[in-house]
Order: sequence, then structure tokens, then C-alpha cells
Amino acid sequence: MGEISAALSNVLNNENGHVVGGPRKSCWYEEEIDNDLRWCFALNSILHTGATQYQDIQLLDTKPFGKALVIDGKLQSAEIDEFIYHECLVHPPLLYHSNPRNIFIMGGGEGSTARELLRHKTVDKVVMCDIDEEVVEFCKSYLEVNKEAFSDPRLDLIINDARAELERREEHYDIIVGDLADPIEGGPCYQLYTKSFYEFIVKPKLNQGGIFVTQAGPAGIFSHTEVFSCIFNTLKQVFKYVVPYSAHIPSYADTWGWVMASDTPFVVSVDELDQRIKQRINGENRYLDGKTFTSASTLSKAVRNSLSNETHVYSEGNARFIYGHGRHNQA
Repeated sequence: MGEISAALSNVLNNENGHVVGGPRKSCWYEEEIDNDLRWCFALNSILHTGATQYQDIQLLDTKPFGKALVIDGKLQSAEIDEFIYHECLVHPPLLYHSNPRNIFIMGGGEGSTARELLRHKTVDKVVMCDIDEEVVEFCKSYLEVNKEAFSDPRLDLIINDARAELERREEHYDIIVGDLADPIEGGPCYQLYTKSFYEFIVKPKLNQGGIFVTQAGPAGIFSHTEVFSCIFNTLKQVFKYVVPYSAHIPSYADTWGWVMASDTPFVVSVDELDQRIKQRINGENRYLDGKTFTSASTLSKAVRNSLSNETHVYSEGNARFIYGHGRHNQA
């Protein structure tokens, strides 16, 4: 997504400052996706606004999407459709793994990724490592849907930099999940999308047959070249098998992308995926099943061509960013 607008206004104005369509009864949230593109929706109320050591944070009660978490001016998740993002992030790698038991989450402070992981009956332990304790505590207090996950004895919550935590730990994992903030200039974690990080920190911490998955930014027909294609290409330099996939998320006003990577081939059929969902997962998925994942991993011709022709490899000295700036890079 993009940078938050400075104004939460009661009216929408045209370029001459005149009210378009008369006065609005609601307060509106506005987010700048690009220089000439903004996305806005009506609010019931602003539940919280503040700043942590690392990030700015807002919790909004929106009319179309329910409660919405905004960090550094970017919508992170919305109550009404966060299940799409989190089911797509979590379930494909766990379903393609033969017996996922030990999981490490990089980020994931809101708790929704842990919630979906802990639905899997095979999972013995989930380590969730987020750098921002204030965001985690905020989400524990405000996001009722994840209260059960935060109190699950299988969850080990660590407040630390994910890179430092992975480096210091001796244990290995069946799945490592990158549920990090988007790579934005001045943001807290764009270094965790680099080839060196994947090659020297992530991959050595995976067990034999292990799978890494990461959210990979906007993946729409026009937006996928921002970071999605280069995250895919970067992972291709490190792992033998790499699967990009995407889904439309209404509150993001775009298609979103994820990339799954392993040195073990992904060879589970649609029917077997559905069978594993039935056998392994407590409760019912709202979005993802075997056919849905087949569709999600069948990208459009334009996106496929971009990915196959992508040459950029993500590094700290040669990073790409999506539109917007983290608080630490603002004047």
C-alpha cells in the first residue's frame, strides 16, 4: 500500500478546494498509494493513534472493513478480510510440508499468523519474533480475534530483531514465515528481504525438507514490479524450488503476493491438499483450499513474463521499495 495522508477530513475536495458532492457526514481515512493515486474510506471512529520506538500506529474503526490496523501510514490488516492474507501466508507451506512441527515467525505482531499456524494439529511449537513490543501489546489488547492464539501454550513470543534471534538460536525449523512489514525506505525491516539474509540466515535454519514463505508486497498487474518480482527472483538465487502466488485483498485495493521456497519440490496434488486440510486443520478455512491455491499460483501472462525476465537481486545496497516512507526516514 502507500503513505498515509496527513488529513483525516470530513469532506473530499477537488483540486480547486471545492467540495465534491456536498459535505460528507463521515470522517474519511486517506492513504497515498502513489503520487497520483489515493485510496480512502469512511471511518466510524479513530480508536487509537500513537508512536512506538520503531513505528507509527493507528487503529481505525472503518465502515467498509471493520477494525483496521495502520502502521507507518500503511494499512496492515482489516477485520473483514485479513483471513485472505493470513490463510494464504500460512497454509500453503504447512500443507506442502509432510509433517510441520516447529515454526518460526519473523514479525507477525498482530497475532493473526500465529492464530492460523496454531490451527494445525501437527504443530508443536511456534516462535513468534517481533521487534516492536508496543505493537504486540497493543494488538493483544485490541484484537479480540487473536486472544486465544496469544494464550496458546505452544506459542513462544520473543521481542527481538528477527535476524538476531535466528542467528543466536541453535534450533532448526520446519517452516520459517516472513510476516514482515513491507520494504519501505526508512522502514524497520527491508534488510530482511535480501539475498544475503535468505542465504546465510534463513536457509541454514531450516530442517531437511523445510519451507520458507514470505509476504512479498503488491502483486497486481501494474504493481507487481515494485518488489514482488525481485523478491521472487532473489529467492530463486537461494532455493531450488520457488512458487509465487497472489490473491486480491479488498482493503488493500490491490492483489497481494507471497512467495514460497524450498530445496524440496512442491508436488502435492489438489486432492491431497484438500485431504490434508481436512485431516490437519482445526476449523474451516474461509478462503483457501486446493483449487484456490492452484488458482492463486496461476499468475497472469503479464506477471509471469515479468517474473521470468526479472534480473534484480535484492540487497541492502541495491534495494527496491514500495511507495511510502517509514517514520525513521521522515523529516
